[in-house]
Amino acid sequence: MTATPPRLIRSVRLLDAAEARIRSEFTAPPPPDTAMDTATAIALANEFRPFAMVVTHTAPLRKPDIAKLPDSVKLVATVSVGLDHLDVPALLERGIAVSNTPDVLTDCNADLTMMLILAASRRAAEYYTLVKTTGWTKPLGMADMLGHRVTGKRLGIVGMGRIGQAVARRARGFDMEILYHNRRRLDPAEEAGATYYAALEDMLPHCDVVSLHMPGNAAAPPIINAATLALLPRGSVLVNAARGSLVDEDALIDALQSGQLSSAGLDVYRREPNPDPRLIALPNLFTTPHMGSATVETRTAMCMLALDNAAALAAGRPMPSPVTA
Repeated sequence: MTATPPRLIRSVRLLDAAEARIRSEFTAPPPPDTAMDTATAIALANEFRPFAMVVTHTAPLRKPDIAKLPDSVKLVATVSVGLDHLDVPALLERGIAVSNTPDVLTDCNADLTMMLILAASRRAAEYYTLVKTTGWTKPLGMADMLGHRVTGKRLGIVGMGRIGQAVARRARGFDMEILYHNRRRLDPAEEAGATYYAALEDMLPHCDVVSLHMPGNAAAPPIINAATLALLPRGSVLVNAARGSLVDEDALIDALQSGQLSSAGLDVYRREPNPDPRLIALPNLFTTPHMGSATVETRTAMCMLALDNAAALAAGRPMPSPVTA
């Protein structure tokens, strides 16, 4: 007797390989044309009564939302590493397992971080604007539009987890000196010669570039604020490919306008997908639209890992990437 395929819904259309796997291994409604919001995902869950829900940040699930889910739901699998869109304790309390997609997006996030470091330091946004829109109509002088060399600079990494360590490996290719602040000191093999600072405030005065790689928490005060920005050497660079909630954007705007920061590179913002227009208008800001994992290879791997978790739990096997706290 053939087992009934587990029932599954997803709040967004996944990549083609993952959609083909859903058709083969699961019972699921057609993929949505556009990303679902929370209310739509909950309504579909109550109509379809799935075993697993595959979601992204477009359909956040807070405690009141979780109370509305049908008892059939045994897993919420997020296609992300970050969990700030899920109330994990409330899901676990309800008896709903949670999984995420760590590791598979480490390299692409680290690659994008290096792009932000290079683009912010070398004024890529201004160069692009000059050639593509403003009009490059005369030769530039020796002192015009000079950026800053990345090679040999001091890079301060805030959060030395998987992605932070991957950034450090790439930065060493530019002969950057690696400093880091983390909740715990790494063992010598993981440090690979990096200098540890137990206090962020002690590290910042020694940084030419600071790159953020911590989880976000919208309820917590931002770690980058007017006071911490003032500790940086004048003319330094800030990069954030982690979470927008880590940065006080009013203080960031002031620092970019005053020259305390020469430039910044951001992939994330406090308000997405409509970031503060005052921030976006600054010429010394290089921006990308929260695309750290946005490659075919990585997004496919993320989708597949979410489905691996659903298939494993449905079969009574341990999930490859459960979230337990």
